[in-house]
Amino acid sequence: MSTLTISDLSATVAGKQILNGIDLTVSSGEVHAIMGPNGAGKSTLSAVLMGKPGYEVTGGSVDLDGTDVLALPAWRRAAAGLHLIMQYPTEVPGVSLDAVLGEALTARGRSTDNLHELLVDEAARIGFEERFVHRPLNVDLSGGEKKRNETLQLAVLQPKFAILDELDSGLDIDALRDCSRRVEEMSNDADQPLGVIAITHYSRLLEELRPDRVHILVKGRIVESGGPELADVLERDGYTAFAPDADVAESTDAAAGPRAQPASLDDLFSM
Repeated sequence: MSTLTISDLSATVAGKQILNGIDLTVSSGEVHAIMGPNGAGKSTLSAVLMGKPGYEVTGGSVDLDGTDVLALPAWRRAAAGLHLIMQYPTEVPGVSLDAVLGEALTARGRSTDNLHELLVDEAARIGFEERFVHRPLNVDLSGGEKKRNETLQLAVLQPKFAILDELDSGLDIDALRDCSRRVEEMSNDADQPLGVIAITHYSRLLEELRPDRVHILVKGRIVESGGPELADVLERDGYTAFAPDADVAESTDAAAGPRAQPASLDDLFSM
């Protein structure tokens, strides 16, 4: 069993304070949903956890089974057991999905002998067409296909913890069901249960990916935590009780600047 401990985490983007002391502990097999209005700092949290350039940690710590996560470059964080499903998956022309996963498994000291069979099996489980396995990563895929692709990568790499940055963004009902159910299955795996931080605006993701805890993030702080019923309260009442000015919140993405496309595979893993 593994534990990811985030303690008093603060961070800035382009000189603007976004995270203001995040405390969160997630263990293997647990699903923690983080919900909040636009500009609350949800995507900033995912970027800081994975070590994306442009985000400056100004306080706090992140510990994964005794490892100081913040001291590691992004690729070492991934190798240590963190995995990010991106809100806007990156296209990588000229590099196929199976090549990326083959290199990732090799870097983790895992065999690639049955990689093709594993990819085909996982693709079938989430309704991802087999032909995309050999295509350049995310190139010319729809929004739903990209999220299925991200979910397939998660299933193959089997990290300790997954950070889902709005997995439900851009998904139709079928794709949302397929992807969220697969993540739910991984969280319930008897041998290697996946810990999950699910960042979302809406409770529909949580109808299939059942959370153990729900946290409300407002202005860079967790202002309320509770069981799954907290998501029902938000569905009924919105964020007004927790963030009266949520409708005018500034987007942290704007503070971070435009999303760059990588020029190479090395650039992708440094993003």
